Amino acid sequence: MKTKGYFIYPSQLFENVQKNANTNPNLNTDLATIFSAIESSATGYPSEDDIKGLFADFDTTSNRLGNTVKDKNTRLAAVLKGVAGLNFGDFQENQIDLFGDAYEFLISNYAANAGKSGGKFFTPQHVSKLIAQLAMHKQDKVNKIYDPACGSGSLLLQAKKHFDNHIIEDGFFGQEINHTTYNLARMNMFLHNINYDKFKIALGNTLLEPHFRDEKPFDAIVSNPPYSVNWIGSDDPTLINDERFAPAGILAPKSKADFAFVLHALSYLSSKGRAAIVCFPGIFYRGGAEQKIRQYLIDNNFIETIISLAPNLFYGTTIAVNILVFSKHKTDTKTQFIDASGLFKKETNNNILTKHIAQVMEVFNTKVDVDHFAKSIDLDIISQNDYNLSVSSYVETKDTREVIDITKLNEEIKTTVSKIDRLRKDIDAIIAEIEA
Repeated sequence: MKTKGYFIYPSQLFENVQKNANTNPNLNTDLATIFSAIESSATGYPSEDDIKGLFADFDTTSNRLGNTVKDKNTRLAAVLKGVAGLNFGDFQENQIDLFGDAYEFLISNYAANAGKSGGKFFTPQHVSKLIAQLAMHKQDKVNKIYDPACGSGSLLLQAKKHFDNHIIEDGFFGQEINHTTYNLARMNMFLHNINYDKFKIALGNTLLEPHFRDEKPFDAIVSNPPYSVNWIGSDDPTLINDERFAPAGILAPKSKADFAFVLHALSYLSSKGRAAIVCFPGIFYRGGAEQKIRQYLIDNNFIETIISLAPNLFYGTTIAVNILVFSKHKTDTKTQFIDASGLFKKETNNNILTKHIAQVMEVFNTKVDVDHFAKSIDLDIISQNDYNLSVSSYVETKDTREVIDITKLNEEIKTTVSKIDRLRKDIDAIIAEIEA
């Protein structure tokens, strides 16, 4: 109880339950009892809020599993046996998070089939790895790491996977609006050996009901918030006085909440920290309120780097997204633009990042200009360009068209014309002979 925050009786351990699953006539009700017992074991302990309602979405007695108890048990036993046969390996040694990825893969496909963007449910591990490295760059230790739209916690877990545990001193924090995904995020923490006293995942609307105001500031923030979602915005006149949005002097558009998430993250960021946020590209060049927010971010020298990624990196959407990296400790007034849209490896239906992550991190670290890849632009030039932050406006695309030697081409044309003339004469001679 002190270490994990919950207790499981030996008879209720997965290994022992699945062993007799095929022959247990009470399997569905036994599972319901076990889930309830795990939650109840935390009652009255410091971990109670972290465990409470954890299995609310697990209904093992539902008719959706079958019309009879036997049907339900057959289906549940098949799931248990299937999981028992999987070789999970060691989380630290693998590039995927099997539990989290399986759930996210399924829900992203569901979302895609339902006509929604599956990408909002799923941040692939290779993209998560890049985001985590950007946020943690050159920080020997951080007080804590935060994701204001954490989903199943994959971005937070990438920080755990790729950096020694001791440098994240006070743990992992996140907020999620979807109840099922919120529960999965908490489960993911436990499954990956992050104990209850090292994480805090909250349920609710981050923009309207933000948690962790007393916990901020955070040294590292990572996020892949939903793209261009609706929010109440200017319909709630009190929001302009919110400490998160007031400094910019304007709210993000009601139909595009992207910059609301950015300003929220900026408000929660410490003076030594860094945030890496996945963003829809349109927010970097559209006018109106978004242009005014960009002006606020640039004039206050918060934006460090903007990276354009390749298309088709996410499930359920082919969008080529950008990563916005910002901090409050910049030592110059330049903003770096990186065009990584050509960095990817084609794999089945999606593109992935492999060695490309190291290429991006190298130029992000050195801030050197690289033709057709990276360029740092001074604040004055950006302001003169109406605060357009589109990467393509500053990094010239490499011209891959074939270089034509016009002199050589002209000689080839002359030779071709000469051959045609000779052929024409030969044909005329043959026709004249036939006519004769």
